Amino acid sequence: MSLVTLLPFIVLIGAMFLMTRSAKKKQQAAAQMRSDMQPGTGVRTIGGMYATVKEVHDDMVLLEVAPGVHAVYAKNSIGAVLDDDEYNRIVHGDDALKADDPIVPDDASSLTGAADDADSPADAKIDLGKKPDAADAEPKDGKADGDTGAK
Repeated sequence: MSLVTLLPFIVLIGAMFLMTRSAKKKQQAAAQMRSDMQPGTGVRTIGGMYATVKEVHDDMVLLEVAPGVHAVYAKNSIGAVLDDDEYNRIVHGDDALKADDPIVPDDASSLTGAADDADSPADAKIDLGKKPDAADAEPKDGKADGDTGAK
């Protein structure tokens, strides 16, 4: 057999080797992360629940999911170990702004260049409520809706 015939097989075997190698590295990194867990650290489970580690055992972890509420989880169910700043930002809503973070306004008024006048027509409130028409206010012949008028 020639080298040209064997080349696709060699490339396929090489690609399979590289894919399994990267997957193995990811598994080892996840196992290392789980083994580095210590009580008091914040974690995110693979289901998306945030909790604090209370105890670490061989195959299981005791998590505090709410103050005074403890749950036992398998170590493999821990998706990420979070650092303290990230955990407090997500769970407690501590949004400590850093000096180098850009401040973004809550509305788009700074982007539109509109005047800051409250009397300008661009800032006027639009009433989307239904206004009663003169015809809808009272029935002409004294009949209410749903009356057939049969005698």
